[in-house]
Amino acid sequence: MNPDYTALLPRIERLLDRLDNASRPAALDWKAVRAARWSAQSGGLKPILHPQRVALKDLLDVDEQKQRVDANTRQFVAGKPANNVLLTGARGGGKSSLVKAVHAKYAPKGLRLIEVDKAGLPSLPDLFDLLAEADYRFIVFIDDLSFAENEPGYASLKAALDGSLAGPSDNVLIYATSNRRHLMPEYMAENLATRHVGEEIHPGEATEEKVSLSDRFGLWVPFHAMEQDAYLAIARHWATQLGATADEQFERAALQWSLGRGARNGRVAWQFARDWAGRQ
Repeated sequence: MNPDYTALLPRIERLLDRLDNASRPAALDWKAVRAARWSAQSGGLKPILHPQRVALKDLLDVDEQKQRVDANTRQFVAGKPANNVLLTGARGGGKSSLVKAVHAKYAPKGLRLIEVDKAGLPSLPDLFDLLAEADYRFIVFIDDLSFAENEPGYASLKAALDGSLAGPSDNVLIYATSNRRHLMPEYMAENLATRHVGEEIHPGEATEEKVSLSDRFGLWVPFHAMEQDAYLAIARHWATQLGATADEQFERAALQWSLGRGARNGRVAWQFARDWAGRQ
């Protein structure tokens, strides 16, 4: 080898080391950062500087759901056994808000929230490796989860929940929300494949495969359609929180708003209250 090239090798190696270190995402200071977003592209965590804060007391008409998720999270933060959670049901019912609320409650006790979208699911093992040694408790939050046929993230999440050697450590749980109980579209043809053996029902293979993912969440928390009185109570609560008064026109306006939106739920009530307070 040319002597001139030999002398350059140590300098080239030092330069490559610097470039390698610069390309690695910096470790987060979890004492200062309470929420982050996982980037599958960079393989790193990006801090969420202003996470949305929701108080449990502001979530109305979901008392049973609050009790179940709060109890599971309290066990987890205390270092006791706890389950991965799947929150399903009617849109706008407070599923995502409930996850944010329990995080806000337990963040001072060391709970951290990491948001992961579907594109990041195949890289979950890398995320688990980053979190394994941290002296904090983490909820990996997957919002509005659903899958089309043969999406790659489906198998990745299924393995992460149960069945993979690269699963999460004891300081990590997965909380997911979905409008679909089994996270995938269901078709009539799959129900027709169900067999009846005596008095037993044997679902077809396609149905069994779809159930197998949601079945790996230890805790299912369903959200149901909202009654009119509950909707009005939530709208009134938020209007009061925003400094507005609910006069004799309030209920009629709130109901007209829900008809225009084609839904009656907590999200619609919140949106109406913001409009009402803004106009006042």
